[in-house]
Amino acid sequence: MKKIYFVLSHSHLKWLTIKKSVVIFGLIALLLTGLTSVSSAQGVMRGTITDDSNLPLPGVSVMVQNTTNGTITDIDGNYVLSNLNTGDVVIFSFIGMITQQITYSGQSEVNIQMLTDTKSLDEVVVTALGIQRDKKSLTYSSQQVTGEELMKTKDVNFMNSLAGKTAGLDVKKSSSGAGGSTRTVLRGSKSISGLSEPLYVIDGIPMINRKGGQPGMWGGTDQGDGLSQINPEDIESISILKGSNAAVLYGSEGANGVVIINTKKGRTGQTVVSASSSTVFESILLMPELQFTYGADGGQLSWSDTKGSYDDTFVDDFFETGHNLINTISISGGNARTTAYFSYGNTSNKGIVPKNTYSKHNVTFKQATKLFNDKVTVRSNVMISSESTKNRNPAGYYLNPLVGLYTFPRERDFDSYKENYEVFNVDRNMNLQNWFIQGDHFQSNPYWVINKEPREDLTKRLIAQAAIEWAIDKHWNIEVRGNVDYADKIFEQKHYAGSNFVNCSQNGRWQYQNYNDFQLYTDALLKYNNEFGDFRIDGVLGAVYSKTTLGKGVSVDNGTDALFYPNEFYFQNLPTNVQVSSTLADRRIKQGLLGTLTLGYKEMLFLDLAGRNEWASTLIGTGNESYFYPSVGISAIISEMLTMPTWVSYGKVRASHTTVANEVPWNRIHPQNTITASGGVSRNTQKPFTDLKPEMLKSLELGTEWSFFDNRLSFDFTYYDITSNDQFIELPAPSGSGFTTYFINAGEIVNKGYEVTLKAEPVRTENLTWTTVFNFDSNKNEIVEFVAEYPDRTFSYGSSEGYETYIKAGGSFGDLYGYKFKRNEAGQIMLNETTGAPLRTADREYLGNLNPDWSLGWNNTVTYKNFAVSVLINSRIGGKTVSQTESILDGYGVSKRTAYARDLGYVPIDAIQGTTRVNKLDPKLYYTTIGDRNGTLEPYVYDRTNIKLAQLAISYDFDVNALNIPVKQASISLIGQNLLFLYKKAPFDPELTMNTTNSSQSLDNFNLPSTRTYGFNVKFTF
Repeated sequence: MKKIYFVLSHSHLKWLTIKKSVVIFGLIALLLTGLTSVSSAQGVMRGTITDDSNLPLPGVSVMVQNTTNGTITDIDGNYVLSNLNTGDVVIFSFIGMITQQITYSGQSEVNIQMLTDTKSLDEVVVTALGIQRDKKSLTYSSQQVTGEELMKTKDVNFMNSLAGKTAGLDVKKSSSGAGGSTRTVLRGSKSISGLSEPLYVIDGIPMINRKGGQPGMWGGTDQGDGLSQINPEDIESISILKGSNAAVLYGSEGANGVVIINTKKGRTGQTVVSASSSTVFESILLMPELQFTYGADGGQLSWSDTKGSYDDTFVDDFFETGHNLINTISISGGNARTTAYFSYGNTSNKGIVPKNTYSKHNVTFKQATKLFNDKVTVRSNVMISSESTKNRNPAGYYLNPLVGLYTFPRERDFDSYKENYEVFNVDRNMNLQNWFIQGDHFQSNPYWVINKEPREDLTKRLIAQAAIEWAIDKHWNIEVRGNVDYADKIFEQKHYAGSNFVNCSQNGRWQYQNYNDFQLYTDALLKYNNEFGDFRIDGVLGAVYSKTTLGKGVSVDNGTDALFYPNEFYFQNLPTNVQVSSTLADRRIKQGLLGTLTLGYKEMLFLDLAGRNEWASTLIGTGNESYFYPSVGISAIISEMLTMPTWVSYGKVRASHTTVANEVPWNRIHPQNTITASGGVSRNTQKPFTDLKPEMLKSLELGTEWSFFDNRLSFDFTYYDITSNDQFIELPAPSGSGFTTYFINAGEIVNKGYEVTLKAEPVRTENLTWTTVFNFDSNKNEIVEFVAEYPDRTFSYGSSEGYETYIKAGGSFGDLYGYKFKRNEAGQIMLNETTGAPLRTADREYLGNLNPDWSLGWNNTVTYKNFAVSVLINSRIGGKTVSQTESILDGYGVSKRTAYARDLGYVPIDAIQGTTRVNKLDPKLYYTTIGDRNGTLEPYVYDRTNIKLAQLAISYDFDVNALNIPVKQASISLIGQNLLFLYKKAPFDPELTMNTTNSSQSLDNFNLPSTRTYGFNVKFTF
């Protein structure tokens, strides 16, 4: 039995997804073709093999123990086994099923029902380069999430559904709405110049996940990323390789961990058609608390002291109930020679802001064919997507409809501006914007913004893979793979004449980008596996080549330079001083040689050795083009080595250490001059970086895994220590050098942390089960050294309006700085001796760190007969978050607390004016001083701690046999996401981010309100 499992697992089925029992049974025939039986017996046994649903099971291995006499079941699950002797033991085996055996005593017919082996399903995982390995042999932390778990609730970007389901994974969702990008970090930020995001891999091959533009304090729009173009319904499972220890074979691209997306494959046997349809509604969960009882007395700021009764519906009426419709159909089938999988998915979304829509089409085709007596397997996979977003909402001050909506003076008639957002101007013979104030740099009519400043983002993407594998013999095989990832992107926004003059010319503004991202990837892998008595060896040697070009195209933006003719958005209408720019964001070629060797002893002790040498074009000219990094790990199965109590099911300890390089930025060594719009030359002012070295990360990981009580209780504990050296740091060049800046390799960043996954099955009966999983993680980040020669040097990730995050020696990523109240030694707020206004500190001071102290996800699944309930609760404890929105609302007098203070007649305060103690302050004086723009940041810094009901799904599987309906399976689910906060301190959702890069983290500046989604999903299998 063990030998059969060994051959299946390590010789020919590297790419199979074990958890779904998908097997290409023709590969097993390779073991049988050409083999002759040594027996002279004439016994014949036949029968039918079914699965635990009584469906025919093709591809089951039927073999006589300790011989080469065997066969496999056909498409209808039938088999015929000849040349049997009385007393022969016949083994029935199938990947993912419990192996069974019978003793032959002359039976002519034996029918077998195979049962799912839930224990074995957890023992095989997909690792780097798509290689499948026994989980017990891993020397590093890895966690898997099934596609079924991922799709319990529907999100356009599947990474948002992973929050709380894996330890050590920090996922922050963009506030921009459907199709927005996601910020994902494994085990803390490690790079000053990079994003510290993991590499994303589809079926073993890296994919592009480039982020587009991102908003900031002053405005902008999220341009999405590459993840939203993947159809979540195509995902079979996701493997999270959390550190460089697990991802060293991917080289510098995998330095921050790897997210492996394993897609669905064709099934042998009967053709299976699956169709699912989801209807999900979206409504506001949280929005600012506003007042509608005090007006502006004809002005712009609602600071009247006279109470009134004003329209309190226009803000709520602006927002709409959104919806998300997702429909997918897939067809899977095949025979002993060829299997195929096809799917089509359609997503249609309407956001909560008028005119905001998102649509996506996905087509996937995947096949595998066996040739030359099943010794050669050819596989291909094509994924095509088309994505369109209209009027994705911006964040920040400028051209954001929420700014004018929230701050609109309360006594004015908002409906008149809603219905008449444009009015005819006789002098210009055209419609122009109608708003209560002209000349305010960030005030615009919300309905003008959404109707006359339309934005459209288009992405068309193709990912095509091809692979050929030759099984040389039962120990050796070689695989060659190639992949093309191409995306064409257009981002366009038209600002019609009459838009805010601070941002747009009098004839309008045209912002246009058209570029493509391209990656060519190929590798060749030689694999070997064998057993020598108690020893087992698995090895891979490989070569990798990749060529990547990102952001190659054209871009234009006339800004405030007037177009020749109003509202004509064409290249011919651009003024002569506006340049149509060629763009290029990145270009690199990388080559690598890699190897990995796993030595096993008695299936209880494993030694892992791996290494990769890389050559990078971004280092040409430095002498450091070639660099090598190794990895070593060991794991020991304690429960196999020692006699354990019966209640101990499994025990393992593991340790690993690796050194890996981080990505080297493009265009750092010899930046080139550029051509200006007037035909001149803009000279490069950066000194060539001719001694550039890659950032190097050294990672130590220790862990242990234990299971108890027949695997009903288990936990996985991991400690890691990651040190990153040789950061790319920009410094001002010495006077007289002829340059303004230069780069050095310096700095040391350390991340240390813990991850714990606790899984339990408190209830397990015939009809009722309850499974609960806790995912805990805590990370401590420290900038041990920045620039040794300049100990006070800092590196800023955004500074405006009193908000700033920067790093320095002794600090951490996410350190927040801003203006505090100026206090005396007794802690009292000091007031201006003349005006009585609160004073603030002269300089920005430390206000806390934006990252949580620890995170916990609690995932529960309860099943009762055909019903299932899934509940996910996510919590972030500690850390800080900032709201510039609340500051502006206070300054404008439109927040509810400003009305409460006016009702009370004062703001309670512990202050001192000169030598006089003050405990009451005029509301207008207080809030217009500390609020508005660039006020005192301290009162707008909140505790990030929150606990939310992140996911709820209630499903029912119909008994299709009892209902006598022509389907194999049918189910319906009620689903909800981000439903409510169980505990929260901030007045907004601190887990939404306006920017998914390193800038403007945990900052709310007129972000789209947090939303909840709820709806239903139906699924049929034919």
